Amino acid sequence: MRRTLISICVLQAFSPFTWAEVEPVEKNAIELQATNVTGTTEYETAQGPVKGYHATRSASATRTDTSIHETPQSISVVSKDVVEDIGATRLQDALDYAGGVGRANNFGGQGLTTFTVRGFTTGEFYRNGFPINRGYPNMPDANTIERLEVLRGPATMLYGRGDPGGTFNVVSKQPLAERTVTLGSQLNDQGMKRGTLDASGPLDEEGRLAYRLNVVGEGGDTFRDHVETERYGVTPVLTWQATDETKVIFEGDFMRNNHPLDRGLTRFPNQSGTPSRDTFWGDKDAGKLHNDNNMAQLRFEHMLNDSWTLGGGFQWLDGTLAGNAIEANGPGSLGADGRTLQRNFNYRKLEWTDKDYQLNLTGHFSTGSFEHTLLTGIEYEDYDYKSIIQRSSAAAGTYPIDIFNPVYGQTRPPLTRTPTHDKENLKTYAAFVQDQVALTERLKVLAGARFERFEHEYESYVPGVSPFQAADNAVTPRVGVIYDLTDTVAVYADAARSFKPNPGAAREGGAFEPEKGKSYEMGIKWEALDRQLSVDAAIYQIEKKNVLTTDPVVNTFSVT
Repeated sequence: MRRTLISICVLQAFSPFTWAEVEPVEKNAIELQATNVTGTTEYETAQGPVKGYHATRSASATRTDTSIHETPQSISVVSKDVVEDIGATRLQDALDYAGGVGRANNFGGQGLTTFTVRGFTTGEFYRNGFPINRGYPNMPDANTIERLEVLRGPATMLYGRGDPGGTFNVVSKQPLAERTVTLGSQLNDQGMKRGTLDASGPLDEEGRLAYRLNVVGEGGDTFRDHVETERYGVTPVLTWQATDETKVIFEGDFMRNNHPLDRGLTRFPNQSGTPSRDTFWGDKDAGKLHNDNNMAQLRFEHMLNDSWTLGGGFQWLDGTLAGNAIEANGPGSLGADGRTLQRNFNYRKLEWTDKDYQLNLTGHFSTGSFEHTLLTGIEYEDYDYKSIIQRSSAAAGTYPIDIFNPVYGQTRPPLTRTPTHDKENLKTYAAFVQDQVALTERLKVLAGARFERFEHEYESYVPGVSPFQAADNAVTPRVGVIYDLTDTVAVYADAARSFKPNPGAAREGGAFEPEKGKSYEMGIKWEALDRQLSVDAAIYQIEKKNVLTTDPVVNTFSVT
């Protein structure tokens, strides 16, 4: 597949204009870049911009502003400069450059893509420390990313339920001290058209009230025949420095994505050849799935004194994925002739709402010769999910298509089955404590534990599936140690556990046992070339159990 990209970026600084000359950035791309006149901070912070490609600090692995070199965990940071230089439009494009991260299922181009990290599939995405992977949300747009941080290994002690392979945290763009407006556009030879706006600046003379606004509009054809997409998003951010000690941040992200369900070209065992990758196995008149997502965060930070800081906030998520689609009936749906694919026409409506409350206290103090960074926090989450999926008959000949010579426009079969019609609620209560201790100038220890309780209610309207109520408790500890062999070389070891409730109900009724994992890791960190290059290496063992997989008896259910 060949792609040609043209990208244009125009920046206005509301000060003397500066124009940069046009220069090619790659063989098939032309980009007009503007000189950055917004200025930079002298020192990098964990929540702020990265100078170039190499980040030195992160808050994702500890929830405190900590040097990556002093954190006993493998961390990668993809900066905004990387996102812009590769012309990324989605978060997954940036993750391709995170190292050791592979793409997995993206639900036919609809939802938040899952990835493989350290051999396990994970979809644990956070935004400024709040979960954004509930339901089937859109993939975050690259236009809103300041930095994307990848944590390898469990992060359950800090974030709660999650996978032991890894966790992703998006640090979003925040308001700037000087007025800037950046307009961008992209076109490619497949028919995609994209425009972006990134505006920021103060709203008062003192600069205590500031804003940032990111807008994106995208649409057009794709390389797949008869597959057209649309995407619209608005992301406002307001910051208010209420006092010298208190800062309040409001952030929203409102996104609509219209995209046909495109599962790609599955390779069947008895397939007689290889169809063109442009071939669409759905139908050009089936319509699109409409994915609407709304997110609002209200965060605050208050300095109690020089040593202690209180922070936290509230996040509200609301989303809907609804519309018609066409899918293959299953692994054995290709006929004996090696070319006739049995499909079903379907309708789905998935709805979710998630409310998350966080309160953290961070302190810096000494006990004797030991320096401590203590973090404690509490969290409450209330997640609601409703779904209905209706399908046509799965009988052979109901809605077939030739995968090598597809004929579109067939009469849609009636929806005769309702395999999924349910609702569920999951409430989570949690408290955690973490202490980062500098035992000596070279030896540092991190230890913590999270205490979590979840309550799960499930109700199905499908005959034969019984409702249930379940509850469970979990303790997920973590301990790590790191030692500086030299000023640029450190060795570390880390051990942690993970915990994640499994959604849905078993075929026999009742809840599934929660998924549990454990990880052991040893590694080395090296900063070279005057700390411009960082190299990490690790050896680890990860195990998890109670993993959901397809029920071998009835494939619309799952088993652990």
